[in-house]
Amino acid sequence: MHFSIKTLMAAVAVSACAAAFAADMPKSISITYVKAPFNLQNIVMKERGMLEKAFEKDGVKIEWRVINSGALQGQAMASGDLDFSAVMNTASLLMAAGAGNPIAVATGVAHPKEIFAMVGRPGTNFAVKDLKGKKVAGPKGTVLHQLLVAALLKEGMTINDVQFINMDPGAAMTAVVAGKVDAALIAANLIIKANEAGAKTITTCEGLVEPNLVMTVRRAFAVDYPEAYEKVVAVNRAALKWIQEHQEEALQIGAKEQGVTVDDAKKLYAWSNFYDTLTDADIQSLAKDQEFLVENGMMDKKVDVKSLILPSALK
Repeated sequence: MHFSIKTLMAAVAVSACAAAFAADMPKSISITYVKAPFNLQNIVMKERGMLEKAFEKDGVKIEWRVINSGALQGQAMASGDLDFSAVMNTASLLMAAGAGNPIAVATGVAHPKEIFAMVGRPGTNFAVKDLKGKKVAGPKGTVLHQLLVAALLKEGMTINDVQFINMDPGAAMTAVVAGKVDAALIAANLIIKANEAGAKTITTCEGLVEPNLVMTVRRAFAVDYPEAYEKVVAVNRAALKWIQEHQEEALQIGAKEQGVTVDDAKKLYAWSNFYDTLTDADIQSLAKDQEFLVENGMMDKKVDVKSLILPSALK
């Protein structure tokens, strides 16, 4: 069988186009699955297989990773092992960026003031000023860590005035309920469980910290695969829209995954203040948070806050 030069060139062109098209999509996308504090978009997106359906025709595999710590999420992104953090607090984002991590904000998630708190061991009625010299457990490099520093600062104290123990929120709740530590930095359903066990809330973020949860992306992924990046952002926003239109069903899904009652899920939903598009107020809040983190030794190097936010997060 003989091929003309034109036929051969056409075949080569088609192959080149196919190769270029294939390169537009990654073979897989790694994204965190983080249920706490009450990340309903993340839960719904995974439970309903929304990402898998969105990328089915592209043949892209979705790899879910359970990494609860914002600091560890940042490290995984820096090493290239993680493409998206479905939910990261902006304190962790800023600290990661300040350490040179190529990370950026893809879209908003929640403004949860009441969903983060510090509680005291059962049988006590501590105020923040009573924590001097006491053991306080919670996750380092997170908004909860920032909450502790801000609460102490308001009372004229620093982190050095307490015995801060770096501990996962779940472990911190167990420790405070058992009386092994004096106070714990916890979130969402852990607050409800701790309160039920007699651990009174000492303070929430109200008046101290403006918590902001966002979806972040490894910057190189957004550059190399813009179509895939935009599709992940769109699916995350579609999950929020579905939640708003099917709230009862969404709350049942969230309650099941969190191991709480539907009534508790309603409370957590109200505390979360879900959103998707960042505003100028969010940018200003990021700048204020950076000043706080640097002044209190939680962040070494300042970054250009506006450069951390990709255009998709603002529209």
